[in-house]
Amino acid sequence: MSAPPPALRARELWRAFATPAGRLEVLRGVSLAVEAAEVVAILGPSGSGKSTLLHLLAGLDRPTKGEIYWGERAVHGAPQNQLARWRLGEVGLVFQNHYLLSELSVLENVSLAGRLQGGAKGGVDEARARALLGAVGLEARAQALPRTLSGGERQRVAVARALYSRPRLVLADEPTGSLDRDSARVVYGLLVDLARHEGSAVVMVTHDEGLVREVDGRYRLQDGRLQGVLEPSP
Repeated sequence: MSAPPPALRARELWRAFATPAGRLEVLRGVSLAVEAAEVVAILGPSGSGKSTLLHLLAGLDRPTKGEIYWGERAVHGAPQNQLARWRLGEVGLVFQNHYLLSELSVLENVSLAGRLQGGAKGGVDEARARALLGAVGLEARAQALPRTLSGGERQRVAVARALYSRPRLVLADEPTGSLDRDSARVVYGLLVDLARHEGSAVVMVTHDEGLVREVDGRYRLQDGRLQGVLEPSP
């Protein structure tokens, strides 16, 4: 019996943009494979193309060349409406902008995937949503509206929302960028715990090399290519 495919595969991804100065190649042949229950960190300074890569892996943008798979699903050629359905049930997204819905409470934002799926997976699991809010230290704010939260609190709600559906794949773009050090460690620990105990594959991009130590793979995006990073000395 053959082994299942990796949770995420990217093969020779290129992404180029037309600019007034000519063609700009942001990504140049990026390849990556992440298995279920693995955590991978992609490091690099602002402007190195990390967010571009994450948008490609999430199916929110299409590569100029290359292939992307979620398990056996070919992401790079799928219609956008189909990608939206796949993301809803299988992919958790955390971006630098938290994208909370202002008219919904914190609890309703966290359980949004359940609301959108309706009866397909049993509707809203309020206990799951409350447990995640507790894990990020915001259970007491469950009924609050996003406008009453600080930026860091909104980001923690966004992380809880991404984990709500127990996704097979989590893609996180600077998930701790707006948090203080203690909150950042909590969120980072949640992402690692999700992978270890629930079998999700996690890819996070960050500039904070000191934070991402307990990961299975560390890469640096440089000159449009991924390079392996050795673990720091103890």
